[in-house]
Amino acid sequence: MRLPAKSGAPAARRPSVLRRLPFEVRLTIIAAIYFGPPALLVMAATFVYYTLEIPDPMALPLRSRPIVQVLAQDASPLNARGAGDAYVPIDLLPKHLIDAVLATEDRHFFKHWGLDGSGMLRAAIANLLAGRFVQGGSTVTQQLAKNLFLDSERTIKRKLEELVLALWLELRLSKLDILELYLNRVYFGGGAYGVETAAQRFFHKSAREVTLGEAAVLAGLLKAPSRYSPASNPAVARARAKSVLGAMVEAGYLTAREADAAGDVDIAFAEPAQRAQTCFDYAVDAVLERLFREIGSPASEVIVETTIDRDVQCRAQTLVHDALEKEAGEARVGQAGLVLMDKEGGIRAVVGGRDHAESQFNRAFKAKRQPGSAFKTFVYLAALESGISPDSTVLDLPILGLGWSPRNATAGYRGAVTMRDAFAQSMNAATARLHMRIGPHKTAAAARRLGIRSPLREDASLALGTSEVTLFELTSAYAVLARGGTTVEPYLIERVRTSGGKVLYQHPEEKGVVVVAPAQVQALNDMLHAVVASGTGRRAALPRHPAAGKTGTSQDFRDAWFVGFTAHFVAGVWVGNDDGRAMNGVMGGGLPAQLWHDVMLIAHLGLAPAPLAGGIGVANARGGATFAPAGELPQLPQEHIGAEFVERAIAATAAQEPPAQR
Repeated sequence: MRLPAKSGAPAARRPSVLRRLPFEVRLTIIAAIYFGPPALLVMAATFVYYTLEIPDPMALPLRSRPIVQVLAQDASPLNARGAGDAYVPIDLLPKHLIDAVLATEDRHFFKHWGLDGSGMLRAAIANLLAGRFVQGGSTVTQQLAKNLFLDSERTIKRKLEELVLALWLELRLSKLDILELYLNRVYFGGGAYGVETAAQRFFHKSAREVTLGEAAVLAGLLKAPSRYSPASNPAVARARAKSVLGAMVEAGYLTAREADAAGDVDIAFAEPAQRAQTCFDYAVDAVLERLFREIGSPASEVIVETTIDRDVQCRAQTLVHDALEKEAGEARVGQAGLVLMDKEGGIRAVVGGRDHAESQFNRAFKAKRQPGSAFKTFVYLAALESGISPDSTVLDLPILGLGWSPRNATAGYRGAVTMRDAFAQSMNAATARLHMRIGPHKTAAAARRLGIRSPLREDASLALGTSEVTLFELTSAYAVLARGGTTVEPYLIERVRTSGGKVLYQHPEEKGVVVVAPAQVQALNDMLHAVVASGTGRRAALPRHPAAGKTGTSQDFRDAWFVGFTAHFVAGVWVGNDDGRAMNGVMGGGLPAQLWHDVMLIAHLGLAPAPLAGGIGVANARGGATFAPAGELPQLPQEHIGAEFVERAIAATAAQEPPAQR
């Protein structure tokens, strides 16, 4: 029999509001309760510390102008940039300049407290997808905090410091004060720190007077100072300015009609700065671009120790200038690029063009051109790795049925030849047949493994260098062969320190990764050595020092290359015209090989000969002929750095000059 329920029995307990919440929400609330107060105490203590250490952040620009001293490898000065940069109060800058910066850098600047949640979320997603820090989601206040107090290390700890400093700056300063500091400290490229210096450099006028279009150019520089620089890429800078005007419309700072009107006004850029031009300018520009990537905008004076060899750099720039002056008329050669590095990756010389005063565009690092036959090295590497030996027979005959039949530079075809001879004499038909035999994907894979990053078309024409690359990446790829098959990451900056001695950056030691087997390195280096000894690159041959390399000439003589190495150095030379205009029969075995020879001759002064990786050129290295000791080569004063020096150096070695390349 069922007993009646007792009156007054307690009802079943209902779960609390907290228990009904999802686990993640409960965890967040509990964490806030337990860890929130300690975190707030730590933040408050940090704020007090910063306030005691830096009573007036607005005084920082007056006592710590960012000055960059750039030193050569031997610690001698190359240049100083940033000294004397002007400071302009915010109320003297035009409103459209401030609007342009905010439209591109921080549209919610006047609405947040130094942190932009939506921007940080987008950056977090991008970083998770990439598996590394690729975006910072930083506000203007965060960027200022980094520029004033922090380095550019991308770690969680540094990001947290940046967030705390941004909040502190928002509490200590007004929004206009933060903007004023930011605009007077941020890096605009070309060594220009601060909006006034940038306006003077690019427009030869004060930032107080820039037009709407000019303001858009300056604001556009902040994302990528090198890529959008008017000094090197005027057309790109103008296109970027139009996108900034579009951003100003989206942000509500301009109407579409006002943006269109500003975009229609032609922007006139200033001539290069009227400072004394030196033979180090291309190298210093390249150093500053990498400095900005490594440590950001320096908060105070920094000293940058580089790998640049002062003497070789100056002589290389002069040799290129003099050669182009001589060849400009008959040969119709307008520009050149040159990069020289040691086998550890330290860049010793950079020549970005004929004259830095005429054009600051660095053709050694930035110009993408067709390498022609200089790309064949990757075809033959892939062939060697596929089991084909240098003495194997390949057919140098017309290719039929593909709608494309490459011709050799010289008349006719050779028929059955060895792979070694086909490479040394740069036979196009034989190389194309070899390339198709092993498969274009293998050639492309070999190139990428050695460091080619530019897009490659995996078709038949890839064998003849139709995919564009930079001189820098092609030279870096050849450095792998010079190092016996081990990768290397070329670098310009050895160390960055403050004037007080604090090290901000130190180039890390790199062991490299073996990407080419020793047997293939030996075989390919032997073939590259044959190019210089008896093939198309005979003009590059050096007395006493075994050399290896490859010539390259693109279609219609638009580009001519020579890239090669010795036991000590790797170097690459490109000559051509910026507009792609054809030269008058200039080939890789001519002017580029001659420039490579002359610069390498200077770089090797005082160095003992040694065989190439794989033991190639042992007879040369042991002194198979009678040559004058390296120490007896003439040492000329710095003002004599042109062709006369090279002629005297060659005469002093009593070397037999190789026959001219036809």
